[in-house]
Amino acid sequence: MDTGFTFELEAEAGAARAARFTTPHGVVETPAFMPVGTAATVKSLDPDELHALGAQMILSNAYHLHLRPGDELIRDFGGVHRFMGWDGPLLTDSGGFQVFSLEGLRTVSEDGVEFRSHIDGSTHVFTPESVMQIERNLGADVIMQFDHVIPGQSEEAAARDASERSVRWLARCVAALERLRAGGPPPKTTLPNSPPLPGTIFPLPAPSHSQALFPIVQGGIHASLRREAARAILDLGDWTGFGIGGLSVGEAKPDMYRILEVVDAELPRDRPRYLMGVGFPEDLVEGVARGVDLFDCVAPTRMGRNGAAFTRDGRLNIKRAEFRTDPRPLDPECDCAACRRFSRGYIRHLFTADEMFGLHLLSLHNVHFLVHLMRDARAAIRTGTFAAWSRTWLARYHSRSPVVA
Repeated sequence: MDTGFTFELEAEAGAARAARFTTPHGVVETPAFMPVGTAATVKSLDPDELHALGAQMILSNAYHLHLRPGDELIRDFGGVHRFMGWDGPLLTDSGGFQVFSLEGLRTVSEDGVEFRSHIDGSTHVFTPESVMQIERNLGADVIMQFDHVIPGQSEEAAARDASERSVRWLARCVAALERLRAGGPPPKTTLPNSPPLPGTIFPLPAPSHSQALFPIVQGGIHASLRREAARAILDLGDWTGFGIGGLSVGEAKPDMYRILEVVDAELPRDRPRYLMGVGFPEDLVEGVARGVDLFDCVAPTRMGRNGAAFTRDGRLNIKRAEFRTDPRPLDPECDCAACRRFSRGYIRHLFTADEMFGLHLLSLHNVHFLVHLMRDARAAIRTGTFAAWSRTWLARYHSRSPVVA
């Protein structure tokens, strides 16, 4: 395990676990949901609000930050922590999912991926080596390997090709990161005349804190490929934690849950598991039951911007006409700022009037909902009641009424 990181199991309930994941920027009590700040901001939410609602660790994306404003610029500002004003634990995704979602705009080879920017059409190349430099520049606590992502329902041959390539790329990521940690060539300075920034979290140009590289278990919906990938990854090193990728990308939910059980049986129990890109409430509860510790997804803020709110009784579309005169909060059992202060009728008014405050309130509520859902799961694991709690919670959530459907 990398210096500066520990993972302490506190309680278990079947495959579910409550633990403390210590990073150079603080402790994450797991299971936990990580809000996504793709472009160094969780859309519409201030870092102080994220702290207040209980978020412990957030995610940013290497692909987006490399394209805009540039990872070297962020490095020269003191890294992504300092750049975005977040002082807690932070993870950067390698951009693998974003690159491979650019259908028609990228070409895959054994060396890496050539792609055209979705912003301006300019040509770029990501390799395991270049991605490690990008993530080193960004300076997150946890960095993800560059992997080959494919659609969830891919046939076994395609899934094997991508999974085995991901393992080969992982070995290259390790070698590249070791060179960077050893000093490597000095990075280019993009802001040579900038005055020193007060309160910089780590010295320029490279982070002084440890960075933990997480490998990613791929293999699609094919159990044998997932087992092979997990074993190949374990043969490559002593990892601080593990990513589980290639799920929630088009496969059926039962397939996702089945694969999580396969992976749970293969990975060591004393290291955190991060299920990448999964963030609907029912999937978080099902994932915790299958040994997952960390989750992330853009869903809570994206859905919030479109008028959808998570509640314990299912999903609610605040733009529906019946909420025009509804004096109740979004979720009567929620204690977020939106639910404490505002009614459904008011928030619906904000959406019909195209007021940005409505988007903010729903985004805040949805992130709060997932963060506290994981806190409730953690409490149930610690008290030995997780099995009953999860059954009751899922039954209520899935028995949504026509009003909230």
